[in-house]
Amino acid sequence: MKIIQVTDLHLVKPGATLCGLDPLARLRACITDINQNHGDAELVIFTGDLSDTGEVITYRVLAEELAKLLPPFRLMLGNHDERNAFLNVFDTVRAEDGFVQSVEDTREGRLIMLDTLVPGRPEGRLDEARLRWLQQRLLEARDRPVFLFSHHPPFPIYMPLLDRMGIIEADALYALLKEHGNVRHIFAGHAHRPIAGSWRGISVSVLRGTNHQSALDFSPDRIAVTHEPPAYAVIFIDRDSVIAHFHDFLDRTAAYR
Repeated sequence: MKIIQVTDLHLVKPGATLCGLDPLARLRACITDINQNHGDAELVIFTGDLSDTGEVITYRVLAEELAKLLPPFRLMLGNHDERNAFLNVFDTVRAEDGFVQSVEDTREGRLIMLDTLVPGRPEGRLDEARLRWLQQRLLEARDRPVFLFSHHPPFPIYMPLLDRMGIIEADALYALLKEHGNVRHIFAGHAHRPIAGSWRGISVSVLRGTNHQSALDFSPDRIAVTHEPPAYAVIFIDRDSVIAHFHDFLDRTAAYR
């Protein structure tokens, strides 16, 4: 099974820039590249911060661009998003207990997409209602593999300021995942960094956004913005493995003779 992960679009009003870059132009280039090279993907998952401002116009622009995307897609929310504005535009998305959460059952297992958004706050939360929802979705999966998608990482990345903006209820989340016993990978965004490793025995990955990035800076009190290349992930999942390729989709340096 091949799926694509795209994260941290940070769309602003058309014609505006963010960090000296045009988020809409970057998104268009991303969609074009996916269509040209991965139109056969089973699903494209956008893991939050679709908008930078949460304005309705940004979601309308997003809807126009997604109409050009060949594979089916799922949308998740990040801390920059605004649920009501999002749901106003994407009115076919069904909110679960007021949250934009969903599952996708595939031949390789269940994909669970969380809503960790807390309005007006940079950190992520999984309150009692969202944890109950997740517990039920895990119970439904029974002995099937589960692959978790979350905007906020529940695991430390050892960049102190970003770690303070992770999921507050990480321990409670892990307790549910451990109880299920077959959660094979956690995919996250939010950090704007290419990161891979494991958290308490579960493999994890994070990737760059489609606009600006976070510098590799381990200082305790700052995050520097960089113009490192944007990327999306090409993910292959089968019975034996989870493999994620981070593709710098604006890189045109490859040459074949």
